[in-house]
Amino acid sequence: MTSPKDAPQPDGAADAGGVGGALVTALDAWLEAPLGQRLLSAEQAEVRAALEDVFGNQFLQIGHWGRADTFLPLARTPRRALVAEPGASGHCVSHAASLAILSQSVDAVLLPHTLEFEPEPQAVLREVERVLVGEGRVLVLGFEPHGAFAVRHYLATQGFPPGLVGLLSRGRLRDWLTLLGFEVGETRRFVHALPLATLEAGALNRGLERLGRRLGGRLGSVYLLKARKRVYTLTPIRPRRRPAPKLAGAVVEPT
Repeated sequence: MTSPKDAPQPDGAADAGGVGGALVTALDAWLEAPLGQRLLSAEQAEVRAALEDVFGNQFLQIGHWGRADTFLPLARTPRRALVAEPGASGHCVSHAASLAILSQSVDAVLLPHTLEFEPEPQAVLREVERVLVGEGRVLVLGFEPHGAFAVRHYLATQGFPPGLVGLLSRGRLRDWLTLLGFEVGETRRFVHALPLATLEAGALNRGLERLGRRLGGRLGSVYLLKARKRVYTLTPIRPRRRPAPKLAGAVVEPT
């Protein structure tokens, strides 16, 4: 993998996609508010559980989402790095759709709402497939398009959270990953409370959380999808040799 010090620093502003520039300030302020902190806390718990069986040498978080120590310490790999868009802080600066990372050099990738800030999320997934080793894992955090956070996003003039480009359903994400050769495993939905800071500690939100857990996450506004990059080994089949055809009749011996 390209080291953080030697990684190329691409030119261009955040309009190429992702979280960068002035948008970082607005997004960080949103995540530092009580509602954002509650969301990050729930996501940390889910990512921690999902990484329990993910090992290897290199863990990569692609995309700015909170502080660098929000998710990186949860990984069980000896090496961990955050790839951020130009204008955001990270160990490596690179656009998510054109990563300055060597192919097949990463064991696990985390996309914390990264696809929802990108104008071409499929290009990001193709890059993830490229940099992952065989049997490598990818974890994707996203907002459920029919959840309560999605309603706030549709009503907000500048996105909710700020800068969000669009929502991606679990079904479409599953289809895209399958086409890239991934095997999609578990998908969990969580955060059942309403995205209202005034109800952050209210009895209504606590009741919704209990109800959502009893319903198996059907009311969850956020999802975590986990997939594995499959590599299939082809075994060549040698053609079977046919025995020489037998002659009809016997050969006459001379006398």
